[in-house]
Amino acid sequence: MASRAAPDATRAIALAGPTASGKSAAAFAIAQQHDVEIVSVDSALVYRGMDIGTAKPSAAERAAVPHHLIDIRDPLQAYSAAEFAADAQRLVREINARGKLALLVGGTMLYFKVWFDGLDPMPKADPAVRAELEAQAAQEGWPALHAELARVDPVAAARLAPGDAQRIQRALEVFRVSGQPWSSFHARKAGADSPAWNTTPLFSLEPVERSWLHERIARRFDAMLASGFLDEVKALRARGDLNADLPSMRCVGYRQAWQLLDDAAPGSPFPVEQLRDQGIFATRQLAKRQRTWLRAMPRRRVIECDAPGALAQLLREAGRFA
Repeated sequence: MASRAAPDATRAIALAGPTASGKSAAAFAIAQQHDVEIVSVDSALVYRGMDIGTAKPSAAERAAVPHHLIDIRDPLQAYSAAEFAADAQRLVREINARGKLALLVGGTMLYFKVWFDGLDPMPKADPAVRAELEAQAAQEGWPALHAELARVDPVAAARLAPGDAQRIQRALEVFRVSGQPWSSFHARKAGADSPAWNTTPLFSLEPVERSWLHERIARRFDAMLASGFLDEVKALRARGDLNADLPSMRCVGYRQAWQLLDDAAPGSPFPVEQLRDQGIFATRQLAKRQRTWLRAMPRRRVIECDAPGALAQLLREAGRFA
């Protein structure tokens, strides 16, 4: 007999994994067997005009299977984890009301965490503390502030890159304002307030061999370059209202391309090989952070995506909840 969530729970399956682990292909395989709509769990796919560098599903793919939370923001606008939580909850219920299964797919692990655990209110932004942190960063550099964060909130520091200025600043701001680690505000809500969607099964595509994932990351970045990724970044810059500090432009690949375009001498050829090296390295670092997040999610059901028969295993196990 098929195993299902409680009758009052939403009908949803979550599919996570590091970048380039095969989530999109696996999601379409599930969609071929079940009547699903996909809810994107990806903080980059929300932005319009950022298609190549985010490996956004094509128009044909989105026509074949309904997708949600893609192209819902201009790159000038921010999109928070709290907004994702509210949007995803509403969408899943609407999808269920249409008699379909919701398939949450992506690699933004904070979004998965707030889906399962909720997101406790954090202290509001404090301009004085932010200015203090910016002045400190100007003197010492963001890696030094990352080291400070590691002392007061090692959980958050392990999940953030030393150059992730915005999140390091926010994490230290929260700590200085509240005296509580930033990561503690993501703690699971217990008791009667626990949401029904906590019953959602979480499947995680995780390779055994790191080299397998590294090869796929390199191939995908090469494909992006061949498809015109650099032109896409140039078009975003040409708008004139975007800058490198926006969350959209800090996405992997876009950040590196933007900086190299800033540094390029007039009339000199663009260093494509340097972009390739930096982009692949940054994507590998992203994958490493994603796996750190995943290891902190004991509810996940690991599918060794580099093993023979991995897709068949996923389809078999996911089918128990469809």
